[in-house]
Amino acid sequence: MGFAPAQSGPAPESDRTATGRAHWLRVARETADDLATDAVVREQAGKVPFDEVSRLREAGLLTLLIPAELGGAGEDWPTAYAVVREIAAADGAIGQLLGCHYFMSWSARFFTEPSLAAQVGRQSAAEQWCWGGGFARQEPPLALNRTAGGYLLDGRQSYVTGVLVADRLVVRAVRTDTGEPLAVVVDPARHGVVIDGDADPFGQRLAAGGSVEFDGVPVSIDDVLGSLSADEDALSPVASLASPVGRLVSVQLRLGMAEGVLAEAREYSRAGHSPWDPAWPAGSPQDPQVLAIYGELTVLTRSASALTDQALDALRGGLARGEDLTYDEYAEISVLVAMAEAAASRAVQECTARALDVIGARSTSSRLGFDRFWRNARTHTLYEPVADRLRDVGDYFLNGAHPPFVLPA
Repeated sequence: MGFAPAQSGPAPESDRTATGRAHWLRVARETADDLATDAVVREQAGKVPFDEVSRLREAGLLTLLIPAELGGAGEDWPTAYAVVREIAAADGAIGQLLGCHYFMSWSARFFTEPSLAAQVGRQSAAEQWCWGGGFARQEPPLALNRTAGGYLLDGRQSYVTGVLVADRLVVRAVRTDTGEPLAVVVDPARHGVVIDGDADPFGQRLAAGGSVEFDGVPVSIDDVLGSLSADEDALSPVASLASPVGRLVSVQLRLGMAEGVLAEAREYSRAGHSPWDPAWPAGSPQDPQVLAIYGELTVLTRSASALTDQALDALRGGLARGEDLTYDEYAEISVLVAMAEAAASRAVQECTARALDVIGARSTSSRLGFDRFWRNARTHTLYEPVADRLRDVGDYFLNGAHPPFVLPA
């Protein structure tokens, strides 16, 4: 779908890993091509994306990150990021849905003990679960009340992604007796869970967001994945990597959408005419304004991609260090991801807006669906603004302050 997804840099890989990554990128491109054929019609219909999730499931993409010994594909985060980016270029909302699924399904490996994480992964692979929900801080928080055999979950919150199609939800809840925030897994079919498709966004309409009411929902001890406390005494450096891992999903979404709109605009420009001079075919060397805009947008996107490569290399190194990772190393990784977030945000907003200028008044046609790129990108960047991340970068550069532990919306 346009520019090739960024390939992670110099770290050595086995032939098996390289072969596996090539296979899954091929599967992602085939799935993206399938999604692209009816992307405009599906987006305008705005139906709950059960069919799209089935396409991802049939392609084997839902179990991509689950270890092979647990029944999954056994791939790594660089592969998952490349897959998300490829899907997002064809359909930003489904890219967000898949990225959320990867992060939520991986969360057990960040926050809980290995045996429980393995149990969750094995069942997820066997039953091909799709995951949704979110950890963003919201008020009032969900309440987790202690009982003799576990907990009861109460409250209502809205979520950006996945709740309308999820087989499992992962949510943030606060213990009423201690005030500790915890990551909790909930089966949405459980008694006391009511899901409301009340979200009505102008973009990312197929991301399956909505509200969830929890009314005395039983939660077992094994359903509690672990603490989400930002206190460095409670959260180890390696668990803190959940923040940059999740935020880098958002970066890949933005880059995918930027690359997707440029690819579609390029194809349309080659077949159409210049909005400034109908005598010149669009995309022709005779039209310097078209060339200048495409050049500028290409530079923006490739620059953001290069920053993302640096962040991804650092993150991969941090994950490899495991329990040996230090807080200073975590801070460096988090800052690099924040820089990539800012660059990708600018790239996707510029690309999705100015591609319409290149195409001209014809881009207003709902039949062509070019507006969906702008609406999807703007919706996502409003939920994931970069102003705070820029302040984190500045504070780190000027004062050496560690960025806060921030999970994606």
